[in-house]
Amino acid sequence: MTVGFDYQAIGNRIRKARERKGITQELLAESMDVSNAYISKIERGRTPVNLNNLDKICRVLETSTEYILSGTSTDSEDYMKNEIMELLEGCSPQKIRLIVQVIKPIVSYREDN
Repeated sequence: MTVGFDYQAIGNRIRKARERKGITQELLAESMDVSNAYISKIERGRTPVNLNNLDKICRVLETSTEYILSGTSTDSEDYMKNEIMELLEGCSPQKIRLIVQVIKPIVSYREDN
């Protein structure tokens, strides 16, 4: 069984986590003893990140590998909300309206347990 990863999505999450921390690519590269070009390639999804370097990145950025690999982290109470927001990021306004039409009945549904 092989596991496939979306390295572009992983790179985007690394970039966002780095920017939230206010750390430059240069500083991240320096703290890991790698080149700035390597960090750039990872963030653009041009090269896969190995587990050792992923661990280093996560420690420097103070984020979980779970979040970087999957886009979700169960450490946060709002992890599902964050995942939904990330899914909506690339959607057009028309697609978002359609999604809202699908979600509204589900949200307003009352369960009588």
